[in-house]
Amino acid sequence: MSFHLLSEETPLAVPDFPTNYTNIMERVNQINPIKYGKTRNFINGDVTYLSPYISRGIISSKQIVSSVLQKGYQVYEISKFLQELAWREYYQRIWQHVGDTIWNDLKQSQPDAMHSQMVASVENATTEITAIDIAINKLYKNGYMHNHIRMYTASMVCNIAKAHWQQPSKWMYYHLLDGDIASNNCSWQWVAAAFASKKYYFNQENVNKYTFSKQHNSYLDRSYEVIMDMDVPEPLKVKSHLNLQTTLPSCELPIIDQSIPTLIYNSYNLDLEWRKGEKANRILLLEPSHFKNYPVSEKVLQFIIDLSKNIHGIQIYTGEISEIVNLFAHPNMANDFIIAKEHPTSKHYPGRKESRAWQFPEITGYYPSFFAYWKQCARQLGIKL
Repeated sequence: MSFHLLSEETPLAVPDFPTNYTNIMERVNQINPIKYGKTRNFINGDVTYLSPYISRGIISSKQIVSSVLQKGYQVYEISKFLQELAWREYYQRIWQHVGDTIWNDLKQSQPDAMHSQMVASVENATTEITAIDIAINKLYKNGYMHNHIRMYTASMVCNIAKAHWQQPSKWMYYHLLDGDIASNNCSWQWVAAAFASKKYYFNQENVNKYTFSKQHNSYLDRSYEVIMDMDVPEPLKVKSHLNLQTTLPSCELPIIDQSIPTLIYNSYNLDLEWRKGEKANRILLLEPSHFKNYPVSEKVLQFIIDLSKNIHGIQIYTGEISEIVNLFAHPNMANDFIIAKEHPTSKHYPGRKESRAWQFPEITGYYPSFFAYWKQCARQLGIKL
C-alpha cells in the first residue's frame, strides 16, 4: 500500500476559532457566498467557518443571510449558500418535532449494520486513508472537521465498516466545536441510509480529488460497485468502546435579584444580543444531566465558556435548573421570572420560552425530506426550482 503523506501546510489545515464577538463578526463580513457555492466541497474551499458560532447560538442563520444580502448579492446567485444554511434549520425542525427519538433510526433501521460500537482505527486515526487520518487528528487538535470529510468518515464507519451510526456519532459530537445534535445525528443517519433511501459511498479517487491527496492502492482505490459489495477491510474490523465524559467546573450558586427577569443561557444559546440592555440576571447553565447524556470534550466546553464571556454580566453555574428554581423565595416565582429560548434542550426549564431567530419561521413541522422542506423555503425566497 502506498501513501502520500500530507503536511500541516496542506489545504487540510483549518483556522483557529476566535471567541471574541468582534472577531466573529469580522468572519461574517468576509463571507463570499458565490465562491462558497462553487468551492465548498473542496478541503480548501471558501467555506465560512461559522458553524461553531451558529451551533452555539451566538449568531444565527437569519443574521448571516441578512448580512450577505445587505452587501447587494441577489438571492438567485447565492441559492446554494442559502440552501446549505437551510439544511441546518431543516435538521433543527426535525429535532424539534421528534425530540429524544432523534437518537433512533428516523426512517428505517440502518441497512447492513453489523455492530453498535466504535471503529478503533477511526478513533485512533489509523484507518490507512491518509487524508481522513490527518483530518481526524486535526479534529482532536482544533475541534473542527470539514463537512465533506465528515461525510467520508461517517460513510467509512457505517457503510464500509458496517457499524451502527449512534455511538460513532457521539464520538464526533464530543470533539466538535460546532457540535449540534440535530445536524450531527441527522447527517450520520443520512449517510447510513437510516434517514435516506440509499447509502452514501465514496472511493479513493473522490478523496484525492477533494483533498488534493495522491494516495493510491488503498482498500478504497476501487470502483463504487466493488466498494458497495466488499467485505469489511482489515483496518476497519477492530471495534472499540467509547468512554466519553465531561468534567464540568465547580461554581458557586449564582446571585439573583428576584425583582428582575432571570435569563437562562446554555451551550446552544449564547446570544449576547438577546434582551441586550435590559436589567436581568444572566446565567449560563451547565447541567450535569445534559452533559452526562451528551458529553463534550474539554476543548469544546472551554469554547462554550469563552463564548459566554461576550455576554455582559453572565454568571456561570454548574447545576440543574431545579437548583435555580430553589433560589426564589417562592417556587411559583420561577414561572414568572425565568426566561429561556425555545430549544429541545430547554423543554424542562420552567417559565417562559422565547422563539429562536429562525430563517424561515413560518415553515414548521416535520418534512420527510430536505427537498420537500426546501421547496417551501425556495418559494419564500422567490427561487424557481
